[in-house]
Amino acid sequence: MPEDQSIAIDVRDAVKRYGDFTALKTISLSILDNEFFTLLGPSGCGKTTLLRMIAGFEDVTEGEIYLYGDEIKNLPPHQRPVNTVFQNYALFPHMTVLDNVAFGLEMRGRSRAEARSRAGEMLELVQLSQFSSRKPSQLSGGQQQRVALARALAPQPKVLLLDEPLSALDQKLRKAMQLELKHLQRETGITFVFVTHDQEEALTMSDRIAVMSEGELQQLGAPRDIYERPHNMFVADFIGETNLLEVSVDNIANGRATCHLGGGHELTCNQVDGIAVGAQVHMSVRPERLFISDDPAEGESLKGRVQENVFGGTDITTIINLADGPNFTVRTSNSNRGNKRIFERGNEVFVNMELGAARLLVD
Repeated sequence: MPEDQSIAIDVRDAVKRYGDFTALKTISLSILDNEFFTLLGPSGCGKTTLLRMIAGFEDVTEGEIYLYGDEIKNLPPHQRPVNTVFQNYALFPHMTVLDNVAFGLEMRGRSRAEARSRAGEMLELVQLSQFSSRKPSQLSGGQQQRVALARALAPQPKVLLLDEPLSALDQKLRKAMQLELKHLQRETGITFVFVTHDQEEALTMSDRIAVMSEGELQQLGAPRDIYERPHNMFVADFIGETNLLEVSVDNIANGRATCHLGGGHELTCNQVDGIAVGAQVHMSVRPERLFISDDPAEGESLKGRVQENVFGGTDITTIINLADGPNFTVRTSNSNRGNKRIFERGNEVFVNMELGAARLLVD
């Protein structure tokens, strides 16, 4: 953790129980000041529960939560210097956009003139000044989302909590809003804690990601680290697309493991602590780290036959069946650069990968 950045939120051994059900199982993590931090995981993994505990909407069964060094576990929500943007934007339909943004400030004791002035600044920040006199029903979904953001940012909270605020938007608008959110976070300098189940969204926006499953923290790190070096099967399978295959470890030397895939196929994997010779584990290799050719290339090559080509717009996905072995998925960009060739169904080919592309996983 960088020493020159203070810790905005420090969660220490936090547990949340609902009767006999444990929703969060001893979670500890630190979120840095001015960081775009994402809680990522499938539905029911505990990410929203943790967000609500930080906001004060859920009690902490065990453990502690600190905000800039102050213990806040017993502090009511309205006394915490945080604001939350929910999936439902909860805008007042009878108020104008400007009044929606100013309302919270007036409730905090600001004068009407001061509140409306600050609201105007926030609408300018989210590029909605020209819509200040409209009602929420006269705005698009993306515009309503920006109004909710402006309202949450207006009181200048130390931390902004975002509970899947983009989930109701169509894909194109959602991608545009991802970039806008990241820009807003950098411009305001406020710590953002973002909850999502969308892996691409998390990779695009985050400084760091906490991957969660069944109430437990699976991995914490920068997007590239989590994608390229997943700790276990869950993270490898959940983050992006991967070839996830069962292997036996035949030999380990110099940080590399020789692995047997079945059908007489072998390849070299990155060795992981805790995995010994003879272990039956899984390995992961990303489809874009592979390429297909007529002849074996330098590095790792496995012979197989093209089973299917799937056109996906920007990419072409090819499924290769290894002789007496498993299938491999290979992704190739839809471009003529590099004289890439698309092999037809039934062609015999070699699946090639650079050394280190395959990674052993702790099951």
